[in-house]
Amino acid sequence: MISGLYQGQNGDSRLELRVDVDGARPTGRVSGDLFSVAGATTSYVGSFRVDQPSTQAETDKTRVWGSGRFTYSVPTRSVSITVTDEGASAHVGGDDFQLAYVSPYFRTVLLEQDSVVGAAPFVSYDTGSLPGPTGSPARELSVPAAYAEAGIELRVTDPGRVPTGGEGADLAWDDAELHHAMTTQFSRYGDAAAWRVWLLVASKHVGGYRGIMFDYNDGFQRQGAAVFYDAIQGESPQAQRAQLRTYVHELGHAFNLLHSWQKNLATPPQPLGPNGGFGDLSWMNYVQNYRPGGEQGYWSAFPFQFTDVELIHLRHGFFRDVAMGANAFGTGAAEIDPFEQPVMDQSGLRLELRAKESFGFGEPVVVELKLGVTGEARTTHSHLHPDTEFTQVCITQPGGRTVVYRPMMRHCVDASPDIRLDENNPAVYRSAYIGHGRDGHYFQQPGEYQVRAQYIAGDGSRIVSNVRAVRVGYPVSADDHRVAELMLGEEQGKLFSLLGSDSPALRSGNDALDEVISRYGSHPLSVYARMVKGLNAEREFKDLTPAKNLRIRPPDTKESIEQLGVVVRDASIDNITLNMVMRRLARAEARQGDLAQAHAVMDTMIATFEAKNLNPVVMRQIRRQAELTKAALSAEG
Repeated sequence: MISGLYQGQNGDSRLELRVDVDGARPTGRVSGDLFSVAGATTSYVGSFRVDQPSTQAETDKTRVWGSGRFTYSVPTRSVSITVTDEGASAHVGGDDFQLAYVSPYFRTVLLEQDSVVGAAPFVSYDTGSLPGPTGSPARELSVPAAYAEAGIELRVTDPGRVPTGGEGADLAWDDAELHHAMTTQFSRYGDAAAWRVWLLVASKHVGGYRGIMFDYNDGFQRQGAAVFYDAIQGESPQAQRAQLRTYVHELGHAFNLLHSWQKNLATPPQPLGPNGGFGDLSWMNYVQNYRPGGEQGYWSAFPFQFTDVELIHLRHGFFRDVAMGANAFGTGAAEIDPFEQPVMDQSGLRLELRAKESFGFGEPVVVELKLGVTGEARTTHSHLHPDTEFTQVCITQPGGRTVVYRPMMRHCVDASPDIRLDENNPAVYRSAYIGHGRDGHYFQQPGEYQVRAQYIAGDGSRIVSNVRAVRVGYPVSADDHRVAELMLGEEQGKLFSLLGSDSPALRSGNDALDEVISRYGSHPLSVYARMVKGLNAEREFKDLTPAKNLRIRPPDTKESIEQLGVVVRDASIDNITLNMVMRRLARAEARQGDLAQAHAVMDTMIATFEAKNLNPVVMRQIRRQAELTKAALSAEG
């Protein structure tokens, strides 16, 4: 067998060559990455791949040759490799290299894993414990073993343990806390591309998710992921099997693998597999969405491996498209054509996108999504918010460029509870902040934007919304200019996405929002700064110290009540967000010991929305929310 990784140097040029023509699941490809060595530093130059090489085996050597695709300028695209027992020689793009055989693995990645005390990390699963597909051999699979079968070596460092401390802490992590934990705990976190990734085994997520690859917030992303023990724990074969899949799935995102049904949104786009991608037998599909057959059909046919296309990406994707800290998730900018209505739609579902007609320059852009039925009752999943990416939003900017909104934090929802839409529950609603995401600010210049959404239903149907025109106005006064500058910073955008954070990495963003409140407190946009500061103050905040001790900042109820009280009295934010803010304000009042005032806030919420003449069905839901909130706060008291 000659497949594997070879390395060698020619002067200041170092080549990492991957030969993949025999052995386990050969893809019939050759690829490589070229680096420039200067003193004690090494810089990336470019990558190449030969997709259909010719191979000739001789008595004492094997020759492999073909024409490659290069990311850097070369005088010739020819690639020729000769492999012997002593190593290999290669002629690549006009340069010659002598190479030594290094490893049977095509890439090696360092996995640094920490776990909160009480959250036991997954070890391994015997694939023969439960029935599986014919032809898939039973074997003991750990996470490194699963990646080893794909030709990727995961080297796991000594695991770290995080003591919980803090009696009474809920230990439910939110996105802001996870982002902060990664920046302080991942010893190899940095602003450079490298083969390393951090995984936190936490207790639970506030959203109830099983796992999340949460690091999507800047140009050096895909370095951090988390799995949540409370949602995936269990010793049964079914539980162990699901844990293995969750770990491999989330780390797959760190390698820049998209969900099976989203590959057409990659750059460049890839063809979807059967049933719009839901028919892929892959770690990257959702078990419950597999078509045909759902969860039972998936596990009966899943051979515990990546698809052929995913295998090619993992082994032979260009360095910056795969390495952590390099190209953004989805491989660079996601410029696309606007979503088009299908030529035939018999789904029985309708998606409506709503938004204010005009936003101030620097104002957070929020849209409302409504999913309803067109006739008879329908059952589908309730994941309507774009942070789960069952719903995508495209934005056509004033210059004509169309981009996909990509949330700073996207959540993997391994469980998709069905909802029934009928005359008693005709629609579901979600509010989404789309002003800032993984690509920065999307509405950072005045002008008219066109916004459209697409919802992917449980059966794979793609429901396209109406087009909504959104105008961002020009600043008029000097205060408008200054407030816009304070609102449109990159860190401020992250704080709006996270609904606040204590992270020192976002200190300048918090300082800017504080300045909006203190100096421009009467400006209409100050309500958004108050909302972020108030929501962050209302919750506790977890901080992992360098010594891996968990330090918990308790809620600041006084600050929260002060800021959220102004937001509620202003009432200029969208209805769904205002609903959430009022319930959080009520919780702050109850924590301060004023249960009567907490109940009064809920009564005010009902009165506020009654005055807006909302749909009777929606008003019933709001009254129900208010009563449930009162009951929960009374029980806590």
